[in-house]
Amino acid sequence: MTEKLWKLKEGIKLDDDIAEEVAKIACGLKSLAIYTALACENEDDPKELQEVVDAGVEAMNKLFDH
Repeated sequence: MTEKLWKLKEGIKLDDDIAEEVAKIACGLKSLAIYTALACENEDDPKELQEVVDAGVEAMNKLFDH
C-alpha cells in the first residue's frame, strides 16, 4: 500500500476514494500556488489570480494537515 499524499485533519470525514481524489486536487492546487507566486512577480496586476489561488489554498487547509 502506498503512503497517502495528504492526511485529513481530525474530525474531517471523507470516503477513502474521495479523499484520495481530493488530495490529488490539493497537490495540483499547491503546485499552482507556487507557480502563481513565481509568475506574479513578473506581472503588473496579479491580484485577482492570487486571490483565486489563495482561496483554494485556504479551502484545502481546512481539510488537510500537510
